[in-house]
Amino acid sequence: MLYGATGFSGTLVAERAQQMRLAPILAGRDAERVRHAARALGCRHRALALDEPARLAAALRDVDVVLNAAGPFSATARPIVDACLRTSTHYLDLAGEVPVLEQIAQRDAEAKTSGVMLMPAVGFVVVPSDCLVAHVARRLPGARHLSIGVSRTDALSRGSLQTILEQWSDTVAVRRAGTLATVPIGQLERRFDYGRGPRPSAAVSWGDIATAHHTTGIPDVEVYLEVSPSERAMFRLSSRLGRLLESAPVRQWLRIPGALLPQGPTAHQRAAGVRVIVAEARDASGRRVRSRLRTPDAYELTAATALAVVQRVLRGDLRVGFQTPARVYGPDFVLTIDGTAREDLPV
Repeated sequence: MLYGATGFSGTLVAERAQQMRLAPILAGRDAERVRHAARALGCRHRALALDEPARLAAALRDVDVVLNAAGPFSATARPIVDACLRTSTHYLDLAGEVPVLEQIAQRDAEAKTSGVMLMPAVGFVVVPSDCLVAHVARRLPGARHLSIGVSRTDALSRGSLQTILEQWSDTVAVRRAGTLATVPIGQLERRFDYGRGPRPSAAVSWGDIATAHHTTGIPDVEVYLEVSPSERAMFRLSSRLGRLLESAPVRQWLRIPGALLPQGPTAHQRAAGVRVIVAEARDASGRRVRSRLRTPDAYELTAATALAVVQRVLRGDLRVGFQTPARVYGPDFVLTIDGTAREDLPV
């Protein structure tokens, strides 16, 4: 079952799934939109409200795996995970919010009892970066620190931007000694070479803050996003605004830019899109290794990686409990996706 099949990412996943003859059941909250999407693709469909637990669980009785593509995942993940645990249905999603991933990780014991795999973040966040950190950890056994850099993009979907703005804060998440912590936004900056020379990047709350430690055991993790001069200035301003960013009027104002965007990048923009991720591991003695991964557009990669995981789960290739993509499928999993390439860099 694909829940959130009428959103931008959900639509891309549904179309690709049908091309792959995976015969997904399309599901979502809006009955008319789900019916229309299912009719266009020739799929079965179910309209489901997440505030009806018994009905949601009943709808999963004949489902082997759910892929949740409906953001914000802070609202959708918990009720679907609850239903999956009741019905022994494997759970996947496209989430990238650190608190959501941590909440799912805390349900590891329940998942093992139910014989269920909970694997969130099977899209661009975090499959490519998770595989890359597993690769650099393999290159440097005993590493204690991970730094991940992600190249910028101007091609965001409306839903992605709304999720980013919903999470906007005066702090960003990092991992220290295996434990989640926060630092002021704009405080941590460094440069990564995404293939065009060193570029300024600022620390952000990215899904790998939750997942990379589970994948590699490395206790200190930071994630950076390539930023323009204006974005660096905005990050630094945000650090001075403090709790003002959390007030209701400001939150309402922040929703306006997302509502004005088109639903997502065009097919031409996606075909031309390229993202680059750099991962660096460092051990206690200061030794470093660094590797770089080039991928297609994030939305195209999301559909490809999510469905690659779905296929493996349907074949029984899974591990019960809370899992991360690279911990189950290995560092080279992302290289099975067309258009990806990895290289080890000098340090």
